[in-house]
Amino acid sequence: MGPAPAARPRRTVVLLTVALVLAVALGAALVGRMLVTTHAWQRSSAGWEALARTHGADLATAQGELADAQAQLTDAQTQLATAQARITELADEKAQLGDTSAAQSQLADYQARVSQAAGNVATALAQCITGQQKLIGYLEESDRYDPADLARFKQDVTTVCGAATDANAALQRELSQ
Repeated sequence: MGPAPAARPRRTVVLLTVALVLAVALGAALVGRMLVTTHAWQRSSAGWEALARTHGADLATAQGELADAQAQLTDAQTQLATAQARITELADEKAQLGDTSAAQSQLADYQARVSQAAGNVATALAQCITGQQKLIGYLEESDRYDPADLARFKQDVTTVCGAATDANAALQRELSQ
């Protein structure tokens, strides 16, 4: 009966050693899997953060363009109101001019030129205002439109508003005569 008890502790040590090795291997596998998962989450998080920054920058740009368009619209509306008030004043002044036929002929000619120039200004400013309003609408929903198309439309509106400014300058020259 003596040899049997010595085999039992050795067998227990071997079983405990095998169990410990299996536990360490399983723990190492779990730690490895956790590291892979953590790195995947970090990459995913970095991607989302970059996307959020890009969209934030796009939004800031669109808001800046919207503010510029609204400022231009306000300027165009102010120019139109000023031009209309001045036209009314000049028409009243010219209506009070002399009674002679030469004066009346000059007045009629002058009023025709001023009326035509005023009509050009009013039309050009109305087109500018309409374009600005459309541009503001497009910029408010800029994510629905191609940025290149928005840039082209903005340039078209700028051209139309430039024509309005030129028409206003022509009217002012006519009024100063």
